[in-house]
Amino acid sequence: MDEVIQSAQCSSARHSSGYLHAGDPNAPLVVFVHGWPELSLSWRHQLPLVAELGYFAVAPDMRGYGRSSVYTSHQAYALQAAVEDMLELLTYLDKSEAIWVGHDWGSPVVWSLRRHHPDACRAVASMCVPLDTLERGWDGFLPRIDRAVYPEEHFPAGQWEYMRFYEEHFDQATALFDSAPDRVIKALFRAGSADAVGQPSVTAFVRRDNGWFGGAGEVPDVPIDSQVITREDHAAYATYLQQNSFFGPDSWYMNHAQNAAYSAPVPLGRVNLPVLFLHGRYDTTCETMRSSLAQPMRAACTQLTEHVVDSGHWMAQEQPAAVNEHLATWLRHLAA
Repeated sequence: MDEVIQSAQCSSARHSSGYLHAGDPNAPLVVFVHGWPELSLSWRHQLPLVAELGYFAVAPDMRGYGRSSVYTSHQAYALQAAVEDMLELLTYLDKSEAIWVGHDWGSPVVWSLRRHHPDACRAVASMCVPLDTLERGWDGFLPRIDRAVYPEEHFPAGQWEYMRFYEEHFDQATALFDSAPDRVIKALFRAGSADAVGQPSVTAFVRRDNGWFGGAGEVPDVPIDSQVITREDHAAYATYLQQNSFFGPDSWYMNHAQNAAYSAPVPLGRVNLPVLFLHGRYDTTCETMRSSLAQPMRAACTQLTEHVVDSGHWMAQEQPAAVNEHLATWLRHLAA
């Protein structure tokens, strides 16, 4: 990991967040929020760059991950709790607002911060997951499935079939991941491919196959994809997932109803702050290129900047140069 990146801990009686940071703590704050099944480490390529641009760059391990608190109930991993974690971190860092950057499940966290705590948001950036989708539960994304790719009779929940599998067979899914976290990381962290565009995502077959990885009942042992992670990165991911279990990470998928209830009382309205969204051209799960998944975001955001990155889902790690270029240009514009 880059030598300018340091490690720290934010702890209260309620929750503890381990985090990485780079740059001057007195500078404007940019907080990077990771998703499943990642770590603050996922932002290793972005933290030094953002620090060089004159910001204090911070990336926490989200609850259930890494050096942050781990809980034993599904409800502990609802978005409201994660939002409160981020507000505690903001207070601990002696800041009143931040530029929030999210990916995967980190995206509904930063979108929820904008919805519920707009005063804490200077701007918001998201990779792969648009506004007004996951934070609204099933109703936020199920109606926007591309039925040309996912006929309802074969894929009722489209590419989100794997989420249904968590709800129906949580213990089975988690036990498989916990049996070989090192293999899971190698199998999941793969670069995107143009050949996958227009084809059903592998996540669409999890229910049909009665399990991940074709329903084989074991995790395949595949080579590390060095385009996405190094051996050192792989070891860090695997170590913490071995230590903490996949229970917490997987539980993020078990709160769709709670997340919808959290969002419902607060109308989205117009989002009148700068927003950056990066589409993954080859991301077939959070597919925003052909489907209507990004339409609510486009309708709501008055200062929206969009770019397409030639990557799969793990874009900040697969295509760090492209991500950094778009992020740097946007941040420089904010500062102008």
